[in-house]
Amino acid sequence: METIAVCPVCDTNQFTNVLTCKDYLVSSQNFTIQQCNKCGFKFTNPRPDASTIGSYYKSDQYVSHNDTGGGLINSVYRLVRNYTLRGKVNLINKLTGRVGEVLDIGCGTGSFLLACQQAGWNITGVEPDTDARKVAEEKLSMPVEESIEMVEAKQNFDVISMWHVLEHMPDLNKVVSQLYSLLSNEGTVIIAVPNCASYDADYYKSYWAAYDVPRHFYHFTPDTITALFKKHGFTLTDQKQMPFDAFYISMLSSKYRTGKTNYVESMRVGLTSNSKASKTGQSSSITYVFKKA
Repeated sequence: METIAVCPVCDTNQFTNVLTCKDYLVSSQNFTIQQCNKCGFKFTNPRPDASTIGSYYKSDQYVSHNDTGGGLINSVYRLVRNYTLRGKVNLINKLTGRVGEVLDIGCGTGSFLLACQQAGWNITGVEPDTDARKVAEEKLSMPVEESIEMVEAKQNFDVISMWHVLEHMPDLNKVVSQLYSLLSNEGTVIIAVPNCASYDADYYKSYWAAYDVPRHFYHFTPDTITALFKKHGFTLTDQKQMPFDAFYISMLSSKYRTGKTNYVESMRVGLTSNSKASKTGQSSSITYVFKKA
């Protein structure tokens, strides 16, 4: 295990324990979530180090690393993922006004990159998980890199995307700095992450599935992610709700709380979360659009 000594956002070293969450996917271990006393950023602390974190992803229920995991909730996840792919491609087309070079970091099994490829984009993918990377390479008929460092020579990407990936990266400041270096001057960074200030996060508290300890090292809000990117020369230009996430996360959360998915409750919490988010912007997950300042 390793410990975060300094807040990645504001460099303060004073934290408060705010939650104890259980790893329901793999280990059944408990992990502490701390909050920075200055900026409010939350993170899992202590957490597995580089030599042990890989074991916490070894589950056929970890759906972003496979296309075949069973169960109704996983089937819903894949159905929604496939439905939203076109919307993601439309988003980058709208933001750029043309096709160009796109880098997807944490591309999983390559579904988003395949949709981009079919839309005319030149694609580059990064995926550290060996099994997921092999699936992506077969799907895309091209190599996928293992790390960001392996694409650093190829700079000036028009779009860099991280779909529910940034929260998994151990060194936030290093990653955001790399994004700045890899991005063209007029390029766009698209980051999708869970929002721990959402209604469903507050409703389920330590059972909220998007805490996903210990795989999620960091737990963002609009304020904390904006502060992080501003620190590295970015400005927030837009943010968009991800309404399907409220339902998927609520289904998992209700299962974690009682051992069985309560579909009626999940629908109610998801609907309430999205309704409140339409007024506050605090949806279950948010897609952020950043450009160089």
